[in-house]
Amino acid sequence: MRTAQDHAGGRRGRPAARLAALAVGGALIAGCASMPDGGEVKAVDSSQRAEADAQVRVYGVPPRKNEQPQELVTGFLEATTSDDPDYDTARMYLAKSVKRQWDPSAQTTVLDRTPQVRVERTSGDREGGYLVTLTGHQIAVVDAKHAYKPDERDYKAQLHMAREDGEWRIDTLDAGLVLGVSDFQRIYRSVNKYYFAELGSAGGGAGKGHEVLVADPVYVRKRIDPVTSTVKALLDGPTSWLGPVAASAFPTGTRLEDQRVSLDDSNALKVRLSERAAGANQDQCLRMAAQLLYTVQESAKVTDVTLQRKDGSRLCVLGRDEARWYAPALTSGRPDRQYFVDGQHHMASLSDSDEEPHRVAGPLGADAGVQLRSVAVDRTEQRAAGVGANGQSLYVAPMRSGAPLGEPRLTVRGGTGARTGLTAPSWDGLGDLWVADQDPDHPRLLRVPGGTGTPEEVPVPGLDGGRITGLRVAADGVRIALLVTKGDHTALRLGRVERRGGAARPGLSVQELRAVAPRLEDVSAVSWAGASRLLVAGNEPGGLQQLQYIETDGSQLNGSGLPGITSVRGVAASENPGKAQALVAEGDGGIVRLLPDTNWKLVGRDGSAPVYPG
Repeated sequence: MRTAQDHAGGRRGRPAARLAALAVGGALIAGCASMPDGGEVKAVDSSQRAEADAQVRVYGVPPRKNEQPQELVTGFLEATTSDDPDYDTARMYLAKSVKRQWDPSAQTTVLDRTPQVRVERTSGDREGGYLVTLTGHQIAVVDAKHAYKPDERDYKAQLHMAREDGEWRIDTLDAGLVLGVSDFQRIYRSVNKYYFAELGSAGGGAGKGHEVLVADPVYVRKRIDPVTSTVKALLDGPTSWLGPVAASAFPTGTRLEDQRVSLDDSNALKVRLSERAAGANQDQCLRMAAQLLYTVQESAKVTDVTLQRKDGSRLCVLGRDEARWYAPALTSGRPDRQYFVDGQHHMASLSDSDEEPHRVAGPLGADAGVQLRSVAVDRTEQRAAGVGANGQSLYVAPMRSGAPLGEPRLTVRGGTGARTGLTAPSWDGLGDLWVADQDPDHPRLLRVPGGTGTPEEVPVPGLDGGRITGLRVAADGVRIALLVTKGDHTALRLGRVERRGGAARPGLSVQELRAVAPRLEDVSAVSWAGASRLLVAGNEPGGLQQLQYIETDGSQLNGSGLPGITSVRGVAASENPGKAQALVAEGDGGIVRLLPDTNWKLVGRDGSAPVYPG
């Protein structure tokens, strides 16, 4: 571990940072931390800590006597990046009037680097105070519900400093934190909360008793009791973006009765809830427990969940086996094959163990009933949809020998280019088929109910003159990734599928499009790659094409880049998080595949349009 003196000159205009780094043994990782008996305490510069070992906790250092204003504000900013659970050390830098009122959880502003600090005497201030200006380039904000949102702009904030009992203290500041991205990535981790999809009467195959859990990613502090933090975040309800299409089984206002929850030696979780949950019936309680189990499983392996009333009496117990009825993978399926259009324009597939692809059974594959441009396979892997080679016709047919092709489910104006006619289709986990018509004069998003019903147009407000040139709908049916082309550029947007009205007029629409890859000027391909993760091929302004993982909230984790390939026009990844599966892409020369711990390998010469089921 470097000391502050080792790199004090590496941060222009800043004095040596002051944070105590304490090395903690493996027991911390297991959730049973203890303080070391001895050892040297060293100062650490926060900009160097992002690569520090996860077993190191960093704590702020209190202000020194007669601390000068520049040093004081620097010390305060350093203390806010520490692993102090309640920011008690950071509060020592504040005046008594604001020490308890300051709310660090109100919002976290993420900058591309540590904020720059300018300290100036305030004119006309009889106490001789100082005005402190913080500046930088903002890249994102995290709100009070822990939701991340990309938001690039210039950042400027001001603090005020005054004398208190002979020492300088900060007496005016905004709520929340401001962190450089390296500190943010060191301190926080992304976890998925789970809520039930609001499918209404237009929920396709989601009948009575079929519960669809939707992932809602948030950021919690890595080393400050992540289980309790995650449970509290779950009880706060869905984030504002997901809220209109997802609901919690927990009664509004339900809170934890205990300050801390943890797993016992058998990885069982007991959670005592406030009075609001006392009247929950068995069905509601099991749904609440399912939300908890899959949410906490993001941080630790859970065997079962016991929910208790405020007085400690038992509400219900849900074991891992019983929880499978609610598993998010129910709608995504368990695919073990990849599919694509081969060089002869028919549908082929291969598994991870196959060296060569094989034509699929049925009229879209081995029976050669029609030449194809793109395909999609439903989550049960019983049916496939294909767009004809001219882009005009959408077919749906069983994947079995001798099955009839039938008439097209949809016919539109076609064209010779990839961005004319119909896009590649996509199945949700409810049995519905989605596709977009790229007609420049009348672009539209369409849903084919059950894959066989009458196609219906789905309004997409917010396209701002763009048109949909690619799409992938999530298994839960309430989120859809769209490639939106406007002029010469294509952007990635995530939309929320809202279902309003009754069975006769379900009133579907895609609302509140959000940018999830704002730094990519052009996106050429997208695939779902998990409950809240996308695999994206795109270019930064003036840069080469990249293949990377991006979270659905727009954040990007360290190490999310992948080995490069050129001219990617299509990508496919599995939504099933259960095991590491191959990535498939359409690159120069055909279909290439990346198995775990290998390099890209050509598996389908002249092939195109790769997909997993979905």
